[in-house]
Amino acid sequence: EQRIAASGSSRAPCLWTLQINKLARENFDQSPLRRTFKSKVLAHYPQNIEWNPFDQDAVNMLCMPKGLSFRTQTDNRDLQFHSFIITREDGSRTYGFVLTFYEEVTSKQICTAMQTLYQMHNAEQYSSVYASSSCSMDSLASSIDEGDATSLAKIQQYNSYDISRDTLYVSKCICLITPLPFMQACKKFLIQLYKAVTSQQPPPLPLESYIHNILYEVPLPPLGRSLKFYGVYEPIVCQRPGPSELPLSDYPLREAFELLGLENLVQVFTCVLLEMQILLYSQDYQRLMTVAEGITTLLFPFQWQHVYVPILPASLLHFLDAPVPYLMGLQSKEGTDRSKLELPQEANLCFVDIDNHFIELPEELPQFPNKLEFIQEISEVLLQFGIPPEGNLHCSESATKLKNLVLNDLVNDKKNGNIPSNTINMYELLKGNETIARLQALAKRTGVMVEKMTITAPVAEKERDVKLQCEEEELRDYKLNVQLREVFANRFTQMFADYESFVIQAAQDMESWLTNREQMQNFDKASFLSDQPEPYLPFLSHFIETQMFATFIDNKIMSQWEEKDAFLRVFDSRIEKIRLYNVRAPALRTSIYQKCSTLKEAAQSIEQRLMKIDHTAIHPHLLDMKIGQGKYEQGFFPKLQSDVLVTGPTNNNRWASRSATTQRRKDRLSQHSEHIGLDNDLREKYMQEARSLGKNLRQPKLSDLSPAVIAQTNWKFVEGLLKECRMKVTFFKKNMYVFHSSVMRMKMSLWRSCRKDP
Repeated sequence: EQRIAASGSSRAPCLWTLQINKLARENFDQSPLRRTFKSKVLAHYPQNIEWNPFDQDAVNMLCMPKGLSFRTQTDNRDLQFHSFIITREDGSRTYGFVLTFYEEVTSKQICTAMQTLYQMHNAEQYSSVYASSSCSMDSLASSIDEGDATSLAKIQQYNSYDISRDTLYVSKCICLITPLPFMQACKKFLIQLYKAVTSQQPPPLPLESYIHNILYEVPLPPLGRSLKFYGVYEPIVCQRPGPSELPLSDYPLREAFELLGLENLVQVFTCVLLEMQILLYSQDYQRLMTVAEGITTLLFPFQWQHVYVPILPASLLHFLDAPVPYLMGLQSKEGTDRSKLELPQEANLCFVDIDNHFIELPEELPQFPNKLEFIQEISEVLLQFGIPPEGNLHCSESATKLKNLVLNDLVNDKKNGNIPSNTINMYELLKGNETIARLQALAKRTGVMVEKMTITAPVAEKERDVKLQCEEEELRDYKLNVQLREVFANRFTQMFADYESFVIQAAQDMESWLTNREQMQNFDKASFLSDQPEPYLPFLSHFIETQMFATFIDNKIMSQWEEKDAFLRVFDSRIEKIRLYNVRAPALRTSIYQKCSTLKEAAQSIEQRLMKIDHTAIHPHLLDMKIGQGKYEQGFFPKLQSDVLVTGPTNNNRWASRSATTQRRKDRLSQHSEHIGLDNDLREKYMQEARSLGKNLRQPKLSDLSPAVIAQTNWKFVEGLLKECRMKVTFFKKNMYVFHSSVMRMKMSLWRSCRKDP
């Protein structure tokens, strides 16, 4: 289930709607075009979803955390993509994916208001110059003529707005809200939607058709399957891991390692494991999300249990003073120095300056176990994909010169410096080889010319390119993601392979355990630590006291009464696999480092799903719209027709209907097998309950009930009848079988008697 929303400023707002965002930092000293203004959600479709209510305030703040902004034709108006996350009280998460762009302001009132703000801003600048001078008016005029007037003129020249000369633009965004983080697919869909608006030619179908399709006709891919659906211009592919694989994660870990570097990322990862206060700092919203989601993804099988706000809106800056563990992201101002940032002086604060490749660690941070070997293993994975472990933001001076000179093309061709396989000049490639030099001299004496040799791509590579349903770079990111995550998951699997032996299982029922949870000890920490290698103890002694480890153990205990947590199920299956291949003797653990052995297998699973698509959603199609609806106006994202986006189709999603039919068939088979196994006493008991339920449900007067109660009553009545029918059918089938057996015995006896006495 998806939801799409548009946020920004309407095309013709009244003058009073242009309100300054007072909660933004450093707002009033800036020129009007650098200030931010209040934004609002213009529309969202559908209006509401029962299980996922639309939080308008949260969506508005996170779509435009700084607020509404204006630009002119001289300013940068590039597309900006970022994502956000909303964590609800029950711990469930909702992901939002936002594409921000700029539209021309057609309202003369807004343009006039902007020019008025500039006139007021210029007047304040002159008054500040006047107030700062204690001399006479003549000396003030001369000082302005000499220096201040020149500086003010320059400021007004480069930072001004003239309604007769400049074109004013305002920010607007479109947002797709989903329960799972399909970031790549959502980004592609939003970009195609925006291109359809700005293209000179109208899209093949009205925008409502594409939005209706993704809202109601694109199903969620089943576990371990891939799905292809259609945007405005190109198909889009997404996939989900299987039940035994690591959970879905679509944020590119490559970017997180490039932004921070391997050493810094492992240090921040350690701070997150020990539940310290982590503050991410960057000018780019998406960088904040990429690093936050990347690090929390690597925590498997553990999950962050505290405040998690990767993008902190300007109105919520007071959250930084909270004396609790948190993982938050703060947008930095361009040119703002770290020393000017007012932060609480906490000893356990980890400050991560993403843009400058710099971190400030808390005092006395214990090292992650086998840190050097761990970093070495991750480095090997990164280097296989052409990613330097130190990151890509800060290169040495010699490396920068090298990039700008001879190897510029190889560095930027997105092939990691590999030579293209379609055309290779073999002579140029092997020019410095001594053997080739002797062969060249021999060829000259014999009159043979050495020409350029062309090597074409192998047939297998050509077929692979045809079959691949996504871009090569996207596939590489998927494979790198899963291999890096496997390395991190393997570390926890090795460190906690015997954790179950130290879990103190509760003897009573679940209700009693939940009641006394706070007073009970669920994990034998002392015995566990005594079984660990000594170098592990500084880290593990802190980690087993965290909330995320306590929650992990609680989930293990709860699994004896209810279905296992998904993370725990995958983790336990990996431990079982280790035990099959490596039976550990009942002795003290050693600190011998064991590398991950599932990298190739994990990458192959991803590639197979993307090479062969399992399901394809139906194409967008024309909707039943009135004449005149769905008009196209280049450069302006329209207000969509809500009447066709309120509800989805009833029966035209054939893929979904097939899935529902299959599920109903499975339910019927399971119910049938359950009733077959009932003895006569239980069967009679259930039949009596069904009869009494049917009698009781006929008693209320439906005219006195609400529609919801009527629907629930009817459903219970039908359930009762179905249960009674199933009992009778089962009983009838069994008696029919007894009767059929009797008839067969009679036939056999008659046949035998006929043979004896013909």
